[in-house]
Amino acid sequence: MIHRFLLFVGLIVALAAFVAPADEPAVIRINLLGYRPASSKTAVWGSLTDKTTARFQLVNAETDQVVWQREVGQAFGVYGPFRQTYRLNFSAFRQPGRYYVRTDEGTRSPVFRIGEDVYDGAADFCLRYMRQQRSGYNPFLKDSCHTHDGYTMYGPMPDSTHIDVSGGWHDASDYLQYVTTSANATYHLLAALRDYPDAFTDQHQTNGLAGANGQPDVLDEARWGLDWLLKMHPTDEWLFNQLGDDRDHAGLRIPDEDNFYGKGFERPVYFATGEPQGLFRYKNRATGVASTAGKVSSALALGYQLLRKRPADYVDQSYLTRLRQRAQSAYKLGEQKPGNSQTAPGRAPYFYEEDNYADDMELAAVEQLNLAGTTSKQAGQWRATALKFARQEPVTPWIDNDTARHYQWYPFVNIGHAELAKRFPVGQRKPVTDFYKRGIETVWQRAKQNAFYRGVPFIWCSNNLTTSFATQCLWYRQLTNDQQYAALEQATFDWLFGCNPWGTSFVYGLPANTDTPTDPHSAFTHLKKYPIDGGLVDGPVRGSIYKNLIGITLHEADEYAAFQSDLAVYHDDFGDYSTNEPTMDGTASLVYLLAAKQAEKRTKSPEIQSTIATNKSAIELTSAYAKGAKIRGDTSVRQLSLVFTGDEFADGGRTIARVLRKQNVRASFFLTGRFLRNPANASLVQQLRRDGHYIGPHSDQHLLYCDWTKRDSLLVTHEQFSKDLKANYVALGRFGIQRSKATLFLPPYEWYNDSISTWTQAAGSRLISYTPGTLSHADYTTPDDPNYRDSETILQSIRAYEQRNITGLNGFILLMHIGTASARTDKLYDHLDALLTELRQKSYRFVNVNRL
Repeated sequence: MIHRFLLFVGLIVALAAFVAPADEPAVIRINLLGYRPASSKTAVWGSLTDKTTARFQLVNAETDQVVWQREVGQAFGVYGPFRQTYRLNFSAFRQPGRYYVRTDEGTRSPVFRIGEDVYDGAADFCLRYMRQQRSGYNPFLKDSCHTHDGYTMYGPMPDSTHIDVSGGWHDASDYLQYVTTSANATYHLLAALRDYPDAFTDQHQTNGLAGANGQPDVLDEARWGLDWLLKMHPTDEWLFNQLGDDRDHAGLRIPDEDNFYGKGFERPVYFATGEPQGLFRYKNRATGVASTAGKVSSALALGYQLLRKRPADYVDQSYLTRLRQRAQSAYKLGEQKPGNSQTAPGRAPYFYEEDNYADDMELAAVEQLNLAGTTSKQAGQWRATALKFARQEPVTPWIDNDTARHYQWYPFVNIGHAELAKRFPVGQRKPVTDFYKRGIETVWQRAKQNAFYRGVPFIWCSNNLTTSFATQCLWYRQLTNDQQYAALEQATFDWLFGCNPWGTSFVYGLPANTDTPTDPHSAFTHLKKYPIDGGLVDGPVRGSIYKNLIGITLHEADEYAAFQSDLAVYHDDFGDYSTNEPTMDGTASLVYLLAAKQAEKRTKSPEIQSTIATNKSAIELTSAYAKGAKIRGDTSVRQLSLVFTGDEFADGGRTIARVLRKQNVRASFFLTGRFLRNPANASLVQQLRRDGHYIGPHSDQHLLYCDWTKRDSLLVTHEQFSKDLKANYVALGRFGIQRSKATLFLPPYEWYNDSISTWTQAAGSRLISYTPGTLSHADYTTPDDPNYRDSETILQSIRAYEQRNITGLNGFILLMHIGTASARTDKLYDHLDALLTELRQKSYRFVNVNRL
């Protein structure tokens, strides 16, 4: 990369204090790509002055008619250049069309679309940049480059021995090539094809020129990477790590034959020795080869799995044999030389400082499972090996550290956890998926403090980290069906495409006719005005990083000057190599994420999709549990349970009982001792019992068992819990409800932890709670509550969940309240009859929760 490693050396550029002009207006930031109808949809309003706002509207851009409006909700306060910020949530609105958001003080967003197809073609579009980065033959230029690579250094052969390693991809805007980034990019492209084949088309030949060849373009691109990896690992014992060094930075040029490395047109190719390297003054701190070998093994193994299913005229048997053999030999090299293989510096002290390898070997061990010839016993051994590596690095270290040296922990997402989890039955994945959850929760604790839900640090390549973290959230959701981080996942994705302080997409040319990079740090655009369609630029960095960089000179006036801050800086200017340089590996990672986003409109439910990926002949469906409580029944059966809780209010009781009797539906009621002892509720409880509904305990005094912010911190003792639950059962007994017939216990506030689950079991009861994913449980909120949800919003959330998941509401525990405070005049139970009719028309059957 041109100047990529010039950081932290001195203060050359003196910056202003990043103070926005006082008279700047507020802005609304949205995802310029748009939103899917059933997805989370949130814009962010930010004021550069002391201005505030109270309400916002969604306006049809074709008619200028207001179609939806709400209050803005919680104020998040200062963030970067903004003095006040709000999240504008319009998730409940689902009608496709073109819209803009407008607030009551007059701020207006860019126009955006809501539609099922908003992400269609985006992954394919980003492949344009990958083709443009090709070395050897470059289809964009329709010319060849770097055809004489290269001469060896540090290898078992004499230095300067010629070896054919032409091909692969240039790493960024310079023309260095690294095995570690190329292998990671290759794996992401192959995984995108494996997981989301419908996201890709066939419009190019294997060499990248226009014209179909019967194979998806993403496979052609991945094969370009595989070809080069095989050259860099040509024998069982030889593995090269790097092609070229920072002498590449000697001049700005379109890729052609380099002539400044001292040996004609050849470039140096560095052997992976596992020891420190550097031809000049500076050395890296390499300790082994496993970090590179693991990545190579994984990419070659996955390439073998996908290519062996392709026709013989596309790939011959000898090529497949080499893929399989080299996948195995690379893994062995990783075993023989554990440790980190860092890139070699040249005349400057900068290099890729990779300091971890367990994640790479974990993924490589998992991929060995899929190579032909493994027995059941061998498969079990590979799983055990992968799990051993997984435990060495449960959380990708940048997450816990909130910072990193350049490429210190790479890749930025642990792919091995997702692939390993798929190799276990759904009910046995938790030890692995919890690794993802720990990292996500750490980021969430930072993100929830600001309106952008930004928890990814502003270090170099922050967009690569952002893409990787969004993918980690996606995989966690798919593997567990845990929806609690869905808003964080969407916000992380939205950031890349405009919902950020600068209001820009960070992908060149995507979407068209919006604010995207136009002057990136790229020789293609700077010298020849060539577009770099689909390239993901590095992204914002901390103001402190930017201020200490050498050689940055902005070529044009900063159009984002009002939005720069000490928190983060971004420039669409060729002179800012720290924030605006596109990268090959970051773009490849984004190809995977965009393919997943396109596929979600028709994808299978998260809890079974990962099972299908490993065993298409038998879909494993199980009940779901959280912290010891059953939260969902069998998703293979089209039935659900309506659950109503009651404590101090019972105003909906008669209406609910009447509707259930009319619809001939059995439901479940969990009532506190206070509710049961209230004389005004006695006839209602008796009626519910006569009608055959399940009635169980909800605690006696509706205690809060654990802290809202520290869930593992108990607020009650075991003795207090036991006495309270016993009193609840005594109150049930007065209505003839025996404890042996009411063993299910739904905790107050639906808030509990592992200790409560253990205590419940010890008391002879079983803990249950509602199924997450809808807003039905918010029917108690009142208009003065920042979390208020009206009935239409709640009903839309139920419909949205049912439509976007292949298992719909199967096994659902749908929780509502038997009564609410008088301040809430919009009662959800008044819509119960229509809801039941709607669900019956979709063939759902309603059962008591004990039968779920």
